[in-house]
Amino acid sequence: MTNTQVTHIQIDNYGPWTVTPEPRREVDLQTLQSRLYADLSQLFGNRDGYVFFTRFDNMVAISNGIGIEAHECIQESISNRYPVTMSLGVATGRSPVNALGTATELLQEAGSAQDKHRREILKGRPIDDEFRTDEDVQVAHFDVDNATEKYTDQLNEFDTFINIEQGYAELMQYMRRAHDSLSFFVGGDNIIALCPDLDRDAYRDAVDHVKEAVDVQLKVGVGRGASASDAGMDAKHALEECRAASKTVELDL
Repeated sequence: MTNTQVTHIQIDNYGPWTVTPEPRREVDLQTLQSRLYADLSQLFGNRDGYVFFTRFDNMVAISNGIGIEAHECIQESISNRYPVTMSLGVATGRSPVNALGTATELLQEAGSAQDKHRREILKGRPIDDEFRTDEDVQVAHFDVDNATEKYTDQLNEFDTFINIEQGYAELMQYMRRAHDSLSFFVGGDNIIALCPDLDRDAYRDAVDHVKEAVDVQLKVGVGRGASASDAGMDAKHALEECRAASKTVELDL
């Protein structure tokens, strides 16, 4: 049984800020977004969490083991470095989808993302240490089988990008719909999914579905742990076993 803690990160009043007092240069906005993501990735990562950028003005963190005071410190660090602030919703659930749904509702109840009066909301409750276990987080690390040989060394970069993104889009939707999982593109040909308690057959089902739907062959390594960092490293090792043994699915649970 998993017990996933998710933090929904949302920049406060970001849309209006980007056009006040007049529209800001897109290159400056892209730079701010990428630096903010990098800083949040480090701030959560130093506490054994993972952050995924989704739409950049909204991000999602796997935050098992990160308490309210640590979330407050992260908010303060960002507000000291950037011209924008961020609000955080923290929630837990047996499935990542349910946890993120609750975290999002907490922010929505506090006010609109474009409400100029909403600033640095922090709502929710993390998992108390006494209820944490080494089985709380399940992470699946997918990548495209032989992506370099099939795409990178054969096609122009944009066509390679299309193939990789089609595989990601299909996997993201299917894992959400069929397995209550949250999947995030993390660069190259890699996708990390935060999952409930799934077995080998569920992962093989997802890989087979993507192959049939968009003709992109995936492989996946799966790990579990008390934190995103622990589960993610186990998943990476399992993925390496897939590569070495020419397997499609490998679980390190």
